[in-house]
Amino acid sequence: MDGHFVPNLTVGPPVLKSLRKATRLPIDVHLMIENADRYVDAFVDAGANWISVHVEAVPHLQRTIAHLRSRGCRPGVVLNPSTPLGTLDEILPELDYVLLMSVNPGFGGQSFLPSSLDKVGRLARLVKERGLATLIEVDGGVDLGNARALTQAGAEVLVAGSAVFGQKDPEAAARALVEACR
Repeated sequence: MDGHFVPNLTVGPPVLKSLRKATRLPIDVHLMIENADRYVDAFVDAGANWISVHVEAVPHLQRTIAHLRSRGCRPGVVLNPSTPLGTLDEILPELDYVLLMSVNPGFGGQSFLPSSLDKVGRLARLVKERGLATLIEVDGGVDLGNARALTQAGAEVLVAGSAVFGQKDPEAAARALVEACR
């Protein structure tokens, strides 16, 4: 987050580079920034494995996706709650994943927007109809109350911030979320 595309600020490439040293797990970077093209190489160089960009944040989306793939990164596109699925018509076959925001991006702890569940289902049907392997990721308000419904609708990756890190025992909270999806 850059304080421009969304009102908040978060970590940049130097922190990511330090995190990369601490884990071999894949690192998924969601760029909620203006002019994302200017920064994707810095995040790849710092150790990102997956990078998603908002359709509103890059002028030539296909070029950005192709560049990320050429750098060995799994490319994804982010749709805000009010961004229609039709925005993906031309680019969907080139994506490894689509990240659907289920809150308006910028701040943790927001409530899940119920209309997001239908959007997940519609995207899952679209991916299946086209015979694609594109993953569906959901971020925003994910918790024990909606995790199972999201996975049943077609989400394969869930981003849970407050539902895990806002709890007394984050490890137990994460396990409970995983269990809720089964």
